[in-house]
Amino acid sequence: MLNSNKKRYRLRIVIPAYPAFNIYSSIAKVTTALGPVCVASVANKMEGWDVEVIDENNLRRYGPRSDSGGADHEFLQRQRPADVVGFYGGLTSTVPRLYKLARFYRGKGVVTIAGGQHFLEDNITEALNSCIDYVVIGEGEETVKDLLEALQGERDINDVKGIAYLNNGKIICAPKREPLTDFDKLPLPDFSLVHYARIKLYPVERIRGCGMNCEFCTVKGKPRCASPERLLGCISNLLETKDARHFFVVDDLFGQQRDETIRFCNMLRDYQKNIGRRLDISVQIRLDKARDPELLSAMRQAGINTVAIGFESPIEEELEAMNKHIKPEHMLSLTKIFHKFGFLIHGMFIFAYPLKESLKFKMPAKERVRHFKNFIRKAKIDTIQVLLPTPIVGTELRHRLAMQNRIYPIEDVGWEYYDGNFPLFEPDEPMTAIGMQASIRKIMGKFYQFKYMFMLGLNIFSFPALIFFLHNIKPGWRKWYRSWRNNLVRFGGWVTIRGWNSAFKKDKFLQKLQKAKERLKK
Repeated sequence: MLNSNKKRYRLRIVIPAYPAFNIYSSIAKVTTALGPVCVASVANKMEGWDVEVIDENNLRRYGPRSDSGGADHEFLQRQRPADVVGFYGGLTSTVPRLYKLARFYRGKGVVTIAGGQHFLEDNITEALNSCIDYVVIGEGEETVKDLLEALQGERDINDVKGIAYLNNGKIICAPKREPLTDFDKLPLPDFSLVHYARIKLYPVERIRGCGMNCEFCTVKGKPRCASPERLLGCISNLLETKDARHFFVVDDLFGQQRDETIRFCNMLRDYQKNIGRRLDISVQIRLDKARDPELLSAMRQAGINTVAIGFESPIEEELEAMNKHIKPEHMLSLTKIFHKFGFLIHGMFIFAYPLKESLKFKMPAKERVRHFKNFIRKAKIDTIQVLLPTPIVGTELRHRLAMQNRIYPIEDVGWEYYDGNFPLFEPDEPMTAIGMQASIRKIMGKFYQFKYMFMLGLNIFSFPALIFFLHNIKPGWRKWYRSWRNNLVRFGGWVTIRGWNSAFKKDKFLQKLQKAKERLKK
């Protein structure tokens, strides 16, 4: 319980820093997580509460940095003492840092709360034994409001749904809270609550949930939709208050509820015409939406320039194991349609997905790498992300691998390695764990190379000639921009991979992997 004599309380929500080398590190410097902002925006409307969000991955130069990475929480507590601290556990790889911060704040007598995808049923005990006072299960907007009122003594803690906590050493799991359906009653996300950050790419959403049922994903259930007007309101509010221009719609599948999606695109197109501004928007979308030219046309007119597509694999047996309902032979033709409409394509892949026992299929690492490289080249994908399968808690994949006793023990290969760059389970034969990791580095290393720095120079000199020969600045600009942008990103990717390789050499992952393999055999 909180000190009842205080007139105002402070809630600090912390997005923990990624491990030293992580695939998200570069993009995290220009954006932030949407979930903590949504929760903070609700709490900030409560009487008697001041709320702030600290994103440890996006701290300006003058921000309170710690020598060990992340924010300086000693400084924050001296300057603006928090009464309650909430931790975002949306990415499993940040959980060790999250627990470290929870121990620090618990030592200061601060109430600690944690929520996010990591804190499903399997991890509740771990969290409560790691200096977390309350675990929020599921969406947090309504739960955090009830929980803060209970901590103030304004409501009985037993009446708060969607939480777990310890009572005299016994774990109490409250009844689950029904998923949100009326999003319009929530305040718009207030990004001014994110302190010390420099946000250039703003996350927004309209739809939560996904009905595709992929084996490796925790996002399940019938999609729940906010109105197109609300999403447009989020974008217009950010443009007017933050002069925002770049947005990422974080919906797992843009294009769900097709007619309303097209209506939103038309509204966004008209809005940009009225204000005389052109926005840059990225979305995640299914490859088969290429069969809907009306949707794609509406998206382009709305300023949607980049589509992130989960190709996952060019190998049919792996797609079947993932519960993906598409054939590799259809992928190339569908990708061409997205290019025809002028979209930049970010391709997301999972390498060496573990097959189900009923599938009798074996492919050496070298041949798999060749399949991936050939597909990426033929599809002319603009940027790529190739990761290893990650058995995240709460997924069917983790359950299947656990039943087969293939997951490396957390004692050896900890949560900090759950980011897609490390082997976390015994792979299918003839693959090896080290071979899996080396393979994705080969694919990414082929795609992101130092030579693209020189290509950037050629882009600069070629621009006037390209415009001259095409006799039209608009298509000339588009063609030049695509080449320039891709060369810039691919050179930047080379820099990131180089830094990752350097950090990996200093890490002791290979020794930990060997211990994990030995423990698994016992």
